[in-house]
Amino acid sequence: QVLLEESGGGSVQAGGSLKLSCADRGTVSSRCMGWFRQAPGKEREVVAGIYTGDGSTYYADSVKGRFTIAQGNAKNTLSLQMNALKPEDTAMYYCATASPFTRCSASLADFRVWNQGTQVTVSS
Repeated sequence: QVLLEESGGGSVQAGGSLKLSCADRGTVSSRCMGWFRQAPGKEREVVAGIYTGDGSTYYADSVKGRFTIAQGNAKNTLSLQMNALKPEDTAMYYCATASPFTRCSASLADFRVWNQGTQVTVSS
């Protein structure tokens, strides 16, 4: 059973920073964990992911160099540090997890479970 607990998000001015955290309390197998986002009127986009088995990461081109995903000390916990935020980063961010042993990619289809999401709003 997968139980995803997410925290963080909120509102910030352009150029500011926010941090999201997520914990998967219900699984033990290595897999991709990460975030995707959806802005009003736009398609969902995989933002970043990390494969819990070896720490390999994936970032969308739109966030490379600004966002950093990392695993926490506790098993199946991770964070997303978002720096130099832009108004176009405004979206609902969803913590998500893939099937066991699935590596990260740009494919939303890899994610099987996600939570209710947290809002990130960046004002200009």
